[in-house]
Amino acid sequence: MKFCWSTLRVKNLEESLKFYEEIIGLSVNNRFKAGPDIEIAFLGDGETKVELICHKNGGDINVGPDISWGFKVDSLDDMMKVVKEKGITIESGPVQPSPHTRFFFIKDPNGMKIQLVEQM
Repeated sequence: MKFCWSTLRVKNLEESLKFYEEIIGLSVNNRFKAGPDIEIAFLGDGETKVELICHKNGGDINVGPDISWGFKVDSLDDMMKVVKEKGITIESGPVQPSPHTRFFFIKDPNGMKIQLVEQM
């Protein structure tokens, strides 16, 4: 069995795509209308994708505080500069739980916790 994708319902698809493309570095793999008020975008070049679903009349977005997505970065220090320049708040960290791993957390436009990780 393979993990295919993780889905996040979003308030504003354009804002979310901008975040995941510009900050996280994912590219849109597929984007389509799934009905008159629903649009879906899949991001990522690898085996596992991120699916963003925007339903114009979907109501509030409820992302749980105990869920996060982790993305590997080349340099944590460089990424911290990038997010600060973009006006994104660092929610926690940096943390170094072992000599080989450092990370910090930010949130996407919908409140999803995003962990940016450097593995040394």
